Amino acid sequence: MQNLLLSEAQLEEHGISVRWVDRGGDVTYHGPGQLVGYPLLPLGKLDLNAHLPASDYTGYLRKLEKTLIAALASFGLAGGQIPGKTGVWIQADVHSRCPRCRPEDRQKPAKIAAIGVKVDANGISRHGFALNVNPDMSYFDGIIPCGLNDPVVSLAELREPEPSLEEVEQAVIAAFAEVFGFEMTRKDDFPV
Repeated sequence: MQNLLLSEAQLEEHGISVRWVDRGGDVTYHGPGQLVGYPLLPLGKLDLNAHLPASDYTGYLRKLEKTLIAALASFGLAGGQIPGKTGVWIQADVHSRCPRCRPEDRQKPAKIAAIGVKVDANGISRHGFALNVNPDMSYFDGIIPCGLNDPVVSLAELREPEPSLEEVEQAVIAAFAEVFGFEMTRKDDFPV
């Protein structure tokens, strides 16, 4: 894979394991400090007679983006979409606060959340998103995330004090319920 920049020896040296999956989005990183969400939703099957999806799969991706944008807004960060790309970006004026980022990259929007989804033969969504809360950002040096040469950033690099993973999780759950029109319940709320 051309967007995985580390050799087998370098991967082993750094204790990095690679998992090959069949979803959109090319190569990405999942690790501690990220909020990873894999919603499993019935999106509808393909209509083989019309050769068109019975459901709006692209609309689903845009709703995931809107969910993450709303969650970021609850922490005072303006995230956004970039036409023709999937994921969530922080605009350059906000990204310019990133102390780790290269000066030339601070003038560009930076990706804060990756989205890679597959819809199975039954029309069920698989995989999902990874939002950078406070991961070790050096892992991104070994990949070209999603095959895009855009800089990447985390909430911890942009917000003081940084929100906890639990606070971000709650914000994403609330935004997901709002954007998708769901009432969220906890698994513990159901009798066994």
